[in-house]
Amino acid sequence: MALPALPASLAYRDLHPDELLTNDSVASLRIYTWMYLARTVDNRILELFRQGLIRGTVTGGQGHEALIVPLALLANKSQDVISFTHRGLGGHLIWSGHLVEHLHQYCANEKSPTKAREGNVHHGDPANRSLPMISHLGAMLSNVLGLTDAQRRRGVGAVGFALFGDGGSSTGDIHECLNLASLLSLPIVFIVENNRYAYSTPIREQFAAGTELWKRAAAYQMEGLHLDATSGDLVGISKTLEQAISKVRATSRPVLIEASVTRLRGHAAYDTCDYLTPTENQTIQAADALPKFRAQLVHLGLESRIEAIERELDAFIEVCIQEALAAARPQPKGMIDDVYAPPSEPLAWRPESPSPAPLTQAQALNVGLKKILRERPESLIMGQDIGTYGGAFKVTEGLIQEFGRTRVLNTPLAESACTGYATGLALGGMRPIEEFQFADFATEATTQIGLNAATYHFRSGASVPLVLRLPCGGGLTFGSFHSQELESLFLSVPGLKALYPSTPQDAFDALLAAYEDNNPVLLLEHKGLYRKKKQIIEWNPHYRGIWKPKQLTTGSYATLVTYGEMTLLAQEAASYFATEYDRSIEVWDLRALAPLLLDEIIASVRRTHRLIVLHEGRRTHGFGAELVARVTESLFFELEAPPLRIASLDMPVPFAPELESVFRPNLESTITRIADWMG
Repeated sequence: MALPALPASLAYRDLHPDELLTNDSVASLRIYTWMYLARTVDNRILELFRQGLIRGTVTGGQGHEALIVPLALLANKSQDVISFTHRGLGGHLIWSGHLVEHLHQYCANEKSPTKAREGNVHHGDPANRSLPMISHLGAMLSNVLGLTDAQRRRGVGAVGFALFGDGGSSTGDIHECLNLASLLSLPIVFIVENNRYAYSTPIREQFAAGTELWKRAAAYQMEGLHLDATSGDLVGISKTLEQAISKVRATSRPVLIEASVTRLRGHAAYDTCDYLTPTENQTIQAADALPKFRAQLVHLGLESRIEAIERELDAFIEVCIQEALAAARPQPKGMIDDVYAPPSEPLAWRPESPSPAPLTQAQALNVGLKKILRERPESLIMGQDIGTYGGAFKVTEGLIQEFGRTRVLNTPLAESACTGYATGLALGGMRPIEEFQFADFATEATTQIGLNAATYHFRSGASVPLVLRLPCGGGLTFGSFHSQELESLFLSVPGLKALYPSTPQDAFDALLAAYEDNNPVLLLEHKGLYRKKKQIIEWNPHYRGIWKPKQLTTGSYATLVTYGEMTLLAQEAASYFATEYDRSIEVWDLRALAPLLLDEIIASVRRTHRLIVLHEGRRTHGFGAELVARVTESLFFELEAPPLRIASLDMPVPFAPELESVFRPNLESTITRIADWMG
């Protein structure tokens, strides 16, 4: 079905600088048209919500249009990058799509651009570089940084627009992003939408009285300025924005703009604003720029044209609303299939063996990174101390000397912003590899990993080909903050994939397989394996086989499933029981933790009728519980003994080696547990 024809007044979605200088009336009417459309649609959405025709809740941009509309009109929508906030409906309408499509989103029907998987303005258009927001304030800014940099790396002169509110200005992500953009000299226009309230919290309870947020720019060696978007002088507002955008585009230096706006409605439809005094509410309503701007246009003799535009838009809006309300409700079919991006085609790797000499796992990863950087121009690696120092475990040693700082990016201590930046790069066609100095530090980026990168495809259809390297595991006397196994924490979030190699060859293969996947992949690297043994690394044309378990020993008495450094322990234990008990145990290296492909392991347990799971993570809520559940669901009545789980103790990782050896499974404790289980 064809969408309703656009009114003539909506034919133009751009505002050129020369129009601001030479033809005020044309520019003013265009700005007013989109402001009126945004305001009227926001009001009608609120009415539809109150009638029960829109579900969940809605937030509105009433009062923010004098900032958002000129900004969106001035942006180069064929190349720039943006992520709107809750108040950005007017920007969404201008950036891309038909009004009906945006209304489908609010109605959460079968034609919703997010397939009704996201509500309100939690949508965007990643294909056109309008990134969907999440409710974690500030967390989407770093995605804008990354996608903008991806554009620039391809030679496109893009500018990124990173918007956040006065409340969001208090979050750590904002400060990390300001610092990162300045450090990397990224062309980002940071804009604080200061409407003086974060939900019900006034600015006097958010930061010290008298604080001017735009002045924080000086601390990051960037320009800062204040913009009063409540004045009603939309031509003047547009000129100020245009000058800032042009300067950022030309200099590739970020700028911070604090824009005073007004929030005419509460935080969302359910907000009664009972925290406002009558005087405060009157002040807020009096600051509305739209009626001031309309009065100016009437004074210029444009009243009849304005009224004609309003009548045309009113009729258009109602037709679009009726079409959106008539659409069918969404169907659940396909939801689970969209958690992951579709499988990627294998890349055209050169079939060369990396080295004739045996390599450690750390060296295998190093030559794998070199192969990727040499053969894949869209690749780059990033992380703390990975440059001249070569990484905490020397996995990136020598890379910066060969490939330079644009490909081997030494990042500041800002795990959240850097991971969001990597996500944005991936959205822009790059394939970044991020090294966390220790897996433990990835908790600083939990929102970026679990709620941004992992969910992008499900909620927007966009792929995020991103590798996150996580040096993990204990046994090296590093203590609680450098020794944890966090696979259960992260893999409780859908949308992530994970590989955990246990040999140098598997580490090399896993790096290639993870790199070419179109989803965020955790590459878990046990620190104890980095230099434990050496192996000649061959070119393996079946490197994608790393996504399936690997059988390490044959056996008939029981099936033992493990991964990581515990594979060494498992094989020793299996050898002991074969010799001392004459009982053979079939050992399987899981290798891929997500997606979890267990057909071969289930077939093994069907033969042996017994299951042992061994892993280094803690027992309670550990990954072994999921393995046991999956297998017993299929084979409960075929088991001849209850499954055995061997894992670390439910406590923080202790420091002293005498304590750590008791905390995590060792050969003696593993043999004892299995022997007791055998009875």
